[in-house]
Amino acid sequence: MRSRRDMLKSAVLGGGAGVVAATTLGSLGPEAAFAASAQKVEPGAPDPDFAEGRIRSIKDNTLLVLGSNMVFHTIRVVDGTSLWKLGPVGFEQAKPGDGLYARGVRMPDGMLAAESVWLNIVNIKGHIKNITDKTLHLDHNGHEVLCHVVAGKSVAIHSESPPTADLSMLKVSQHVQILGAWRPDTNEVDIATVFSPH
Repeated sequence: MRSRRDMLKSAVLGGGAGVVAATTLGSLGPEAAFAASAQKVEPGAPDPDFAEGRIRSIKDNTLLVLGSNMVFHTIRVVDGTSLWKLGPVGFEQAKPGDGLYARGVRMPDGMLAAESVWLNIVNIKGHIKNITDKTLHLDHNGHEVLCHVVAGKSVAIHSESPPTADLSMLKVSQHVQILGAWRPDTNEVDIATVFSPH
């Protein structure tokens, strides 16, 4: 059986017409964006199969991304690429200005053939300053982040309990971790998951 890396390479070399299902290539879940690299990378060395930054332009199925280190990345999205933006989305949801993390296979020309792309994903910790039925005001290192509850998307995980759409157990002053989608150029986040330790 061919590895997913081989399938991804052949999808890119074949012009993007792959028959690879996204679930074959790996998790659509946002937690995977922050997982350790599967490859062994020297401590302090950049992971060649990972890119991050903000989308500067989109042409056909290729993203031009400016990294936080001011290095440009060219990222190719193919039929087998999984995309996340508060949930699984199609490529048309990617917009210039979006932040992203991408993981995939580095091609000989330096382009990254994307296995997974996470758009505007954030993973922040802080304590709750205020709660309404549709928002959480989070103090994140002294900065307020306005976190929006999204019907049908936002869930809470309390301690070891399964995910629930009921966020009523969250309390003011409680420390939480929020995984969500940033609204570019604002201090606002749409909530995917709120983790509360107890």
